[in-house]
Amino acid sequence: MLCAIAATAVIAPALVVTHAPATPVRPRAHVKAPPQRVVPKAEVPPVEPVAFVDLAPDEARAYNAGIPFSTAPNPAARPFRFAGSAEDRARALDCLATAVVYEAGDDSVGERAVAQVILNRLRHPAFPKTVCGVVFEGQERTTGCQFTFTCDGALDRWHPSDIAWRRARQVAELALNGAVYRPVGHATHYHTDWVVPYWQSSLDKVAGVGSHLFFRWSGWWGTPPAFNRRWTGGEPVIAKLADRSDAHRMGEALVAADAAMVEAGVATDGAVPAAIAPVPGEPNSFLLTLPKGVTSDALPALAQRTCGDRKACKVMAWSDAAATPRTLPLDMAQVAAMAFSYLRDPDSGIERQLWNCAVFPRWKPSDCMKRQTLRAEPVASPTPSPVAELDGVRRRSVTAAPAEPSRQP
Repeated sequence: MLCAIAATAVIAPALVVTHAPATPVRPRAHVKAPPQRVVPKAEVPPVEPVAFVDLAPDEARAYNAGIPFSTAPNPAARPFRFAGSAEDRARALDCLATAVVYEAGDDSVGERAVAQVILNRLRHPAFPKTVCGVVFEGQERTTGCQFTFTCDGALDRWHPSDIAWRRARQVAELALNGAVYRPVGHATHYHTDWVVPYWQSSLDKVAGVGSHLFFRWSGWWGTPPAFNRRWTGGEPVIAKLADRSDAHRMGEALVAADAAMVEAGVATDGAVPAAIAPVPGEPNSFLLTLPKGVTSDALPALAQRTCGDRKACKVMAWSDAAATPRTLPLDMAQVAAMAFSYLRDPDSGIERQLWNCAVFPRWKPSDCMKRQTLRAEPVASPTPSPVAELDGVRRRSVTAAPAEPSRQP
């Protein structure tokens, strides 16, 4: 028995050596990452642009698998409840929904994790203090933005389905109302497991959600007391979202309207200078000449700025100063030349804006004014002279001869 065991111990390793696989096993890729540095409490950690180590996906996965998860506590973040205006909330909601669907796809669990990271960043001193500011930080760069979809053209290449967009907005709504995704704790960074960003070595790996790995700063900056900042207000308008977000499209129009008001000489604080004072005798009616270059989407905001806090108001605008009337009522030619009109009358439940679609093309027919047809005033037929009665003469009844048939086709 002992001889058999000894023979097996000698022969088995020899067989393994002599029958080794033809394809050698590749060693794990060597990654030159910056050494870990724990940022002291007195110094706010820098937010580095996203840059990746040049590795094939399989090599990156092998490298990431070799990085252990932190064994330190991973407490959940405090609930975040958005407390801004309805306008700010609408912009924040669409920024957050865009981020989660472009970063995590139509995966509600991954979307919740991404939303949590964004709100963690908002509370951290190293990041902007608005939702849209966090999501679109660095968007002006072609590379190195914080969320790659904001600067790599993804917003133009791909649009989520209606179902995916609704689901993303639901996830964003819950997050802004205090929902917390506990597994990622106070993570401020993440990446997919097939890439290796350079900043990874200076952070603690705290969670994995699907194919995403989540990280927080090492030391004090990754602990709950570091996340002590608040939302500051004033969600920015993101022009890149104007084609899919009413909140950002109207916000862009308001910005354009403010510029137009300045050009037209109108104060943007609600006051209306004498240059475009109400029509004499009509304190709630305005006749305007539109500034050059103003866009059609900016016109409702321009009219609302002109009306200010008036309960009822009517604004009529022309693109040509020579065609702009000075008094009311308008004649048919002035109505036909009008470029835009706005009417609000809360007592009647009316707030309506209409465009002259020959001047400002609109894709919805209901936005267009009714075309005015100018007609020549009819010329009255001359009244025939009365025929004098002749005494003693019997008048003969005359019947008109039938007209010849028309020879026109």
